[in-house]
Amino acid sequence: MTTIITIDGPSGAGKSTVAKLVAEKTGLRYLDSGSIYRALAYVLNNAGIIPVESEELGTFLKSLDIQLNDTSIKANDEDVTGKIRTPGISSLASSYSALPMVREKLLDLQRCQATGNGLVAEGRDMGTVVFPYADLKFFLIAQDDQRVLRRWKELKNKGYEYTQEEIRSQITERDRNDTNRKVSPLVKADDAIEIDTTELSIDDVVHAILNLFHNKSEWPEGPQTGGEKK
Repeated sequence: MTTIITIDGPSGAGKSTVAKLVAEKTGLRYLDSGSIYRALAYVLNNAGIIPVESEELGTFLKSLDIQLNDTSIKANDEDVTGKIRTPGISSLASSYSALPMVREKLLDLQRCQATGNGLVAEGRDMGTVVFPYADLKFFLIAQDDQRVLRRWKELKNKGYEYTQEEIRSQITERDRNDTNRKVSPLVKADDAIEIDTTELSIDDVVHAILNLFHNKSEWPEGPQTGGEKK
């Protein structure tokens, strides 16, 4: 049986760290959908293709090959794993991800990752669009101040020097782009379980998700978003 768990939410809510740990503890594969969009943004930007719908973009997407495993991601045979975790690429990814052409290109690629015993998929539209019939859906939120602090610490640990006000501006822009885009906006699925992580530790959130994972009698009865289970 293939079990699919989706964990969506805005930047700084803790979904990436939580999803990785849930995948590790359940033995399911982990899918970081953001890395796919960042990889695409990286190669499109290097090719000089701006984030607007165009014939040039469509032609490029037809030849684009993205391959990912548990430790790395390649785009057109280039290992981009260590090149896509910068604030600049994150901003570009947000712009490119708003384009219908891009989302259509990556939809099947993401769904194809749900092989074997299952998947823990984190992102912004995993439970609404990519895996609408997921077995368990979660939507993580947190107060803005906590999200800013988490993101600031994350970037500082990676060697990036930003003020918290700069981070707040970046998060505000990303939220606006993600929630207002016409295709696959960031929104909580009707059948997703919302968890406010502001006052919770990572272990608290993981524990809550695992408790539900191991108690199938408490799983929601079914999705409200439509679509076919993949």
